[in-house]
Amino acid sequence: MAPKRLFIAATRQNDGKTMVSLGLFNAIQSLFSSSGYMKPVGQQYQIINGSKIDKDAVLFRTIYGLKDEHPLMSPVAIPNGFTEKFIFSGNTTELENNIVSAFNTLSATKDFMLMEGTGHAGVGSVLGLSNARVAQLLDSKVILVTLGGIGRAIDEIMMNKACFDQLGVEVAGVIINKVREDKYDKVDMSLRKYLSKMGIKIYGLIPYSEQLTKPSIFRLKEALEAQVLTGIDHLNNHVQKIMIGDMIPHHALDEFDINTLLIVPSDREGLIMTAICGDVLNEDSSFNISGIIFTGGRSPKTQILDMLKRSHIPSLLVNDDSFSVATKINRMLVKLDSNEFKKIKTVQSLVQEYVNIDAILKDIH
Repeated sequence: MAPKRLFIAATRQNDGKTMVSLGLFNAIQSLFSSSGYMKPVGQQYQIINGSKIDKDAVLFRTIYGLKDEHPLMSPVAIPNGFTEKFIFSGNTTELENNIVSAFNTLSATKDFMLMEGTGHAGVGSVLGLSNARVAQLLDSKVILVTLGGIGRAIDEIMMNKACFDQLGVEVAGVIINKVREDKYDKVDMSLRKYLSKMGIKIYGLIPYSEQLTKPSIFRLKEALEAQVLTGIDHLNNHVQKIMIGDMIPHHALDEFDINTLLIVPSDREGLIMTAICGDVLNEDSSFNISGIIFTGGRSPKTQILDMLKRSHIPSLLVNDDSFSVATKINRMLVKLDSNEFKKIKTVQSLVQEYVNIDAILKDIH
C-alpha cells in the first residue's frame, strides 16, 4: 500500500518552511508507525561520505534519529555553478529519475512521506525541477507556507498556487507563519474570509516567536568563523540583545539586559569585568551575558580568561572590528540547528498547538 504523502512548499524563501516541516514531522511520527522525510532538491549541502547532502536532510535525520541513507533523503543537491553548466549540457530526465528512484526506495517501507521543497513554487525551474514539477513527479498534494499578513500573503499564495495549478498539482491548503500577536485576529479573519471564497483551506496560523529569530552563540561561531576561547559547553546560549562595548562600565550597567551579547575589544577590561561579575559572583542580577565576542584578533589577558572559564559565559575571538561584527550578525539569517533543543521544542509545540494536523491528514492521500 502506498504511503500517505505531503509536499511542503513556500511562497518565497525564508518563510519558515523548514520550521513548519519540523513541527509537522514530529506530529506525524506520533501517528504513523514509520515516517520518512525527503528534500528532493537542495541548494545548501554538506559533503557526507562523498555525497552532497542537503543540510535540511541532515537536520531531520539528526533530530528525529532517522536511519535512512543520506542520498535517499537528498537525491539532488545543487552546487555553485551547476545551473550555468546545466543550461548547456544538463539532463533533466536523469535528475528526475534520481528523485523518483530515491523516493520509491525510501517510501517502500513507510506509512507516511513528508517532502520539503526549496523556496517558492518556481525555484529549480532552470533545471526543469521546479517545486511544482517535483510535487507532480511524486504525485503529492501541497501545503504552502507563507508569512503572516493580509495583502501580500494573498498575492503570494495566489501566484504560487497558479504555478502548481498549471501542472495539475493540488494545493491542499496553506499555513500562515510568523503572525504578529497584535495582528493575529485581524489576519486570521481576513485571510479566512478571502481564501474560503477561493476554495483554499487554512490549516493554521502560527504566531511569531521572537526566540526563533535569535541566534545561538554556536550559530554565531559558525557564521563568523570565530575561535572559541572559553565556554564550549555553553555555546547553546541564545542572544536577545546585541551590545557594542563602547561605553564606560557604569553606563553599561543601564544597557545590559537578559541574554546580552557583548561585542568588545579585549583591552576594554573594566567593561568586560563588569559584564561577567554577576555570573561569576552568582549574585541576583537584572541581566545576564549570553556571550562575549572579542574583536580585532586580540585575546584578553590570562586573568580575564581564567575568570571567564569559571563562568557560564562563552567567549569567541574574531579578527573584524566591533561594528563589522555587529553588522554581520544583524544581517544573519537564523536557521535551526540540531543542537538547539529549546528552539526545536518551541517549533514542535507551536505546530502542535496552532496547526490542524487532523484536517491535513484527512485531505491528503
